[in-house]
Amino acid sequence: MQAVYSHSSGSRKPASVAPQGACDAHMHVYDHRFALHGSPDAMVDNATAADYRLLQHRIGTRRTVVVQPRIHGTDNSVTLDAIRALGSAHTRGVAVVRPDVSDAELERLHAGGIRGIRFTLYTPANATTDFSMVEPLAQRVHALGWHVQLHWSAGQIAAHADLLARLPCTIVFDHLARLPLPGALSHPAFDVVSRLRDNGRTWIKLSGAYLDSKTGAAGGYADTSAIAQAWVRQAPERVVWGSDWPHPTEPAPKPDDAVLFDLLGQWVPDEAVRHRVLVDNPALLYDFS
Repeated sequence: MQAVYSHSSGSRKPASVAPQGACDAHMHVYDHRFALHGSPDAMVDNATAADYRLLQHRIGTRRTVVVQPRIHGTDNSVTLDAIRALGSAHTRGVAVVRPDVSDAELERLHAGGIRGIRFTLYTPANATTDFSMVEPLAQRVHALGWHVQLHWSAGQIAAHADLLARLPCTIVFDHLARLPLPGALSHPAFDVVSRLRDNGRTWIKLSGAYLDSKTGAAGGYADTSAIAQAWVRQAPERVVWGSDWPHPTEPAPKPDDAVLFDLLGQWVPDEAVRHRVLVDNPALLYDFS
């Protein structure tokens, strides 16, 4: 009987085999048992930790980073629960908080496996946070050894270059830094992020190939390879890979996660570097023992 995976086209396993300890450093869990924030249209059904576990078996990853989705707002209970469900020894989380979060709550989140906070501001109208919150919260989480994860448009990255340069903590840019295609390498944000990477504290997530690709699934997302390879060349020790399951931005049919995992082979052709991206780098960034 052919397996069916929630929010993932196809059923075959990837052609490439994930190394032991490989990490999916960007996925989300949606769960109706927890409070919802904003429009219910943003809710994704059948995207619980149990649903993801099936996908995890398909692509062969073991470690996971659960990123708090917008629909659950600043109630990070859904992410903490997913960390426990998927196994706290090999699962970490990225939370969403606002400046009124207490020190005690931050400590509770840390004990539950949280290692960063996310600012999803590429569509400000739907955002739980705003740009004024980034610097004060970065100061606070830096004391915990956390990072700030940014899902910003390339234009926002360029416009807030001075703010980014002031942040004291590690910075992680989502989804290839969302540089527009074609012409990603000539966009001003490419230079902004490249300068930040010189400081040794700035990382890139190799994820979300479909978000800015013009060739799309039919073209194997081939137009993303140049920017992904550029980030890897700059700092192979500061890139991680993520599936972005359950692909909340994408209509049906959803992307094929085997194709997305195999795409990493084109982005990172060298096997030793690919092992670093999947195993060693996330172990360092997310505090896996």
